[in-house]
Order: sequence, then structure tokens, then C-alpha cells
Amino acid sequence: MVRTLTTKLDSPWGLAPLPGGDLLVSSRDTGKIFTVSADTGKKTEVGSVPGVSAAGEGGLLGLAVSSDFGADHMVYAYFTTDSDNRIVRMVYDDKRPAGDQLGAPDTIFKGIPKGAIHNGGRIAFGPDKMLYAGTGETGDRGLAQDMDSFGGKILRMTPDGEPAPRNPDAQSVVYSWGHRNVQGLAWDADKRLWASEFGQDTWDELNPIEPGKNYGWPEVEGQGGKKGFVDPIEQWKPEDASPSGIAFVKGSIWMAGLRGERLWRIPLKGDKPVAKPQSFLDGKYGRLRSVVAADDGGLWLTTSNTDGRGKPGKQDDRILRLEVR
Repeated sequence: MVRTLTTKLDSPWGLAPLPGGDLLVSSRDTGKIFTVSADTGKKTEVGSVPGVSAAGEGGLLGLAVSSDFGADHMVYAYFTTDSDNRIVRMVYDDKRPAGDQLGAPDTIFKGIPKGAIHNGGRIAFGPDKMLYAGTGETGDRGLAQDMDSFGGKILRMTPDGEPAPRNPDAQSVVYSWGHRNVQGLAWDADKRLWASEFGQDTWDELNPIEPGKNYGWPEVEGQGGKKGFVDPIEQWKPEDASPSGIAFVKGSIWMAGLRGERLWRIPLKGDKPVAKPQSFLDGKYGRLRSVVAADDGGLWLTTSNTDGRGKPGKQDDRILRLEVR
């Protein structure tokens, strides 16, 4: 069963549940962050991120709520500036007036390459309380294999933006590389990290992520069987997927499709699929951007029809609620 929680959002991108169940959602093009009541769908502007440069696929992208939110009240945001992509954190105080509930941003990490395309942008805290970020190669393919660049990588850092303990290189935040454009990060019940990845013209990918591994781009796209590169466990034609956010709920990865305009379910056993991927909502709501797990085992979804590539209707964009059985 699917219901609409709220409508008329402007270019929603990041989606992060707050303790208690309400949602934080970012607006890519305006740089604003809103709370949305999980009960009523009421939207409240909490503030904006200064310095956002919204052009092409860039702007205010991913959001994450601190693993220690009860103590530090920190909200993290990944966004594009005039010179790079970076990550900031801000204190969230819901007792302050609407529109002024975010403290001054503290930049914890900068220098991620920016471009008109392939900015990555998903951030999430893992079960280890470290912050992970998916980046893109900005259309410059070589960056994905360049270990001196943060483009085309999955990054793992402390909440302060320093290289996390037990990273492949103790002096680096780089966790894995050889990625084209990572916009989905999620952990399964065994605390295994998964990532979705946009392909070019041939194959989109779903990968279980291992530290220090090379996922192939631009040498390999999809399941190439090439020595030295990790193959995805599932792949799709871009017209069927173009994946953004992912979530793990009830034994399956759920993957939002932009160009594919559908939600994919990939049933798993360990790090292997146990059935063919199933698609839901095919074409019903247009482009789907973010999907996150709800506390009760359901899913929250955002549409992405006002992103310049969709065909927005009068009620777009929206947050949807999906019951999972």
C-alpha cells in the first residue's frame, strides 16, 4: 500500500529520519532544509545552507542525522559550492523559530570534485558510527581510478571529517574506488555496506562494498569478469533503473530509480541475491530519488520530477509512504 505524505516539494534530494519519526528533507535547488511531520505531512522550514551553488546536478544533496543526535543534535549535509563538493554539520534546535533552527555550518570535509554532472552526494552514518559519502567522477572518468582525487569514491570518515580507524589507508578517507556516480548507501542486517551506482550507457550496478576494493569504472561497466575489479551482484539497463537512493528492509535492498521511474526490490541472502529483482510503482509517480527505512519496517520515498529531467505534475514533488510485507 502506498500513500502520499506531503506534496509540492521543490527538487527534494536528501531524506533523513529524525529520532521520533519525523523527516528532514533537502531542496537541491533552493538550499533549504525542511522537517516533515510523519503523522500529518506538515512542512516546516528549519533553515538553509549558505554557499550552495545549484547548477546541473549540483546543489544541496544528501542529509544525515548524527549517530549521537540525542547528545549533539547534529545534522550533516553534502552540497556543491562554486569550487567543490563538501560536507558540513549544523546544530539543529527545534525550539528556535521556524527558518532559524540550524546553527552556523561547520565544514568537516571539502575538496570533493564538482561538476555539472556526477556529483554523487549521498551521506549516511554506518553501524560503526562513521560517516560514509558516495561521490561521483564529475564526468572526468580518470578521477575514479585516481587515488589523489576524492571523485568516484566511497569515503569513510569520523564525525569530525578525519580518516576513520581501520580504513584501507590510515591516512586517507578513501574506502573504495572505481565508482562512476554513487547516490545510494545502505547496510544490511549483517552490517554489510551496499551501494548503487549509475552506469553510462550499458549497466547500472548494485554492489556489496568491501574496503580497499576497486569497482572498475571506467575500465569495466557492469559484470565484466575482469581481474582486479569487483563485479556487481545485480545490473540493470539505465532505462530501467538509473539508481539513486537505497534502503534495506525485511531481507531486501530497495532501490529508487530515476530514469526507470520505479522502485526495485532485490531479495538477499548474505551478499547474494536469492530471487530476481522485482519492480514496483512502475511509472506511477515518475522519477524516484530517495528511499529510507521507517522505524516500523516500511519505507519513505521521494519523487524527483522537479529536478529538470522529469515531467512534474501539479502535486510534485512528494514524499510517499510504502508499507512492506
